[in-house]
Order: sequence, then C-alpha cells, then structure tokens
Amino acid sequence: MVIKVYIASSSGSSAIKKQQQDVIGFLAANKIEFEECDIVVSEDNRKWMRENIPENSRPSTGNPLPPQIFNEEQYCGNYEAFFDAREDRAVYAFLGLTAPPGSKEAEALARREQQQ
Repeated sequence: MVIKVYIASSSGSSAIKKQQQDVIGFLAANKIEFEECDIVVSEDNRKWMRENIPENSRPSTGNPLPPQIFNEEQYCGNYEAFFDAREDRAVYAFLGLTAPPGSKEAEALARREQQQ
C-alpha cells in the first residue's frame, strides 16, 4: 500500500507549504513509503483528490486544500487529522498501516490491549 499525499507545489500560502513539509518530512523520517501527487501540475490529480474526499470531510465553502492524505484509494484525512493522529501517537492507524514492532505507537497499542 502506498500513501498518497496530495500537495500544491506552488502554493501562495505559507501555512499550506509548512503543512505539506510537515507531513512529507514525517513520512520520510519514519521510512513510510509515499507518493506526492501534485494538484498544480496535474488536473487529473486535482480532480481525483476533490472527487474522492468524503462529503463529511469537505469544507463547508470552497474546495478542499492540500495536503490531503490517502492510502491508495482510501481517504485518511487532511493536515489537521494527521496532526491530531501524530499527537495521539496513532499515525500508523490513521494511515491504515500496521505500526512497526518496537515503535511507540505499537507499544501504546499493546498497553491498551493489555488493559482491556
């Protein structure tokens, strides 16, 4: 499974640029395989991203903004959802991936399972 991060290579928003760098930097640092899909250079990427974000995850006005994260065709979420998952040490679950053994997320999951 490949994580797809929909980005805008030439965004005028410094916040969007920072969020994109944050997501991509985290995935690269954790050796999570991903693909950048640029919505600026590919109309197909832009159209696919917009069509595949669930209705309940779309902004009330305007179009969804990058970064948007998918696991293949499955929508994972936007930057805010990614940030929340990272804060909760649940990024692998957010991405629909199994946390590697020995990772903080795998250890936290094992502790939760033992408590049940």
